[in-house]
Amino acid sequence: MSLEELRKRIDDIDYQVVQLLNERARVVIEIGKLKNKTDRPVYSPEREKQVFAKIVEANKGPLPDKCLVAIWRELMSGSFVLEKPLRVGYLGPRGSFSHTTAMLKFGQSVEYEPLADIRSIFDEISKGHCDLGIVPIENSIAGGVIETLDALIESDVKVCSEVLMAIHHNLLANCSLQEIQKIYSKPEVFAQCRNWLSATFKDAQTIPVASTAKAAQMAAEEPDAAAISSKVAAELYGLKIVCENIEDVPNNMTRFLVVGREDAKPTSEDKTAIFFSTAHKAGALADVLDVFKQYNINLTNIGSRPSKKRQWEYYFFVDFVGHRADKQVQEALEQARKHCLQLSILGSFPRATELL
Repeated sequence: MSLEELRKRIDDIDYQVVQLLNERARVVIEIGKLKNKTDRPVYSPEREKQVFAKIVEANKGPLPDKCLVAIWRELMSGSFVLEKPLRVGYLGPRGSFSHTTAMLKFGQSVEYEPLADIRSIFDEISKGHCDLGIVPIENSIAGGVIETLDALIESDVKVCSEVLMAIHHNLLANCSLQEIQKIYSKPEVFAQCRNWLSATFKDAQTIPVASTAKAAQMAAEEPDAAAISSKVAAELYGLKIVCENIEDVPNNMTRFLVVGREDAKPTSEDKTAIFFSTAHKAGALADVLDVFKQYNINLTNIGSRPSKKRQWEYYFFVDFVGHRADKQVQEALEQARKHCLQLSILGSFPRATELL
């Protein structure tokens, strides 16, 4: 076939694809009507995982799986709008890593709400102003994100999904490297770039701010200031990329949680997040962890935060493989509660297995 004939063939296929996509959309509208009658949430993490798995299973090539998943992710973003407009809160302003992650997760068609701090994301969900929020929970270099851990304790918001995101930090400024007197970024980001900063700067002041995007916004307004932020932020706020990929560990990764008013239903590949406190006595934590060992439940993460109610009392955060609806998990949690002053389930959600 000639080039013109092949292009005509593509045009014909494109027309068929558009018709099929709109046929799918009409079914989505009917689903939205049913969900509204039963007050079910628009975003269903377990259904999302199921759809992506079916697409990958059906794919026989030559297109790679990632390409098709990206297409369907954007298609599902448009479907949210047809069912009910979805509002997602993130740590702003625009151009933050949270913003980039949210857009990669939920696509271009939903409404995004930049918020000043992580606690505000939880508050807006609790008040019903946002349907979902996306928050960083831990970094592969710097560890747990304190603001998120504290907000999880103090709110009734549930974890419904998780996202793994590769993070690359860049030094942004509108002056030369030698002229930089101050550097803005999040405290966790400074920790992720500690070695590079100490080797590169002797006198520059590092100033912590609420988000990497806010850092870029501030650096753009000062002639001798820089920010550690994303390439997206450089473009948004008119900054030059002075140095790329300055993180100390090349495979730097952040785990984000999607939070909402409900968690997810079982998918057979799930995790559950809990927090608990124990009496201040020898072996109290070991007693709780032994329960999970006895029930052969794999713990994937554990962290702690001091209680704001009593001195020397701590809240422990644990992620483990399994869903709160699983019989084995239910029995383990029932036994673990016997050793705890408090134990709360933060949510069960599909386990993220690949970087977004």
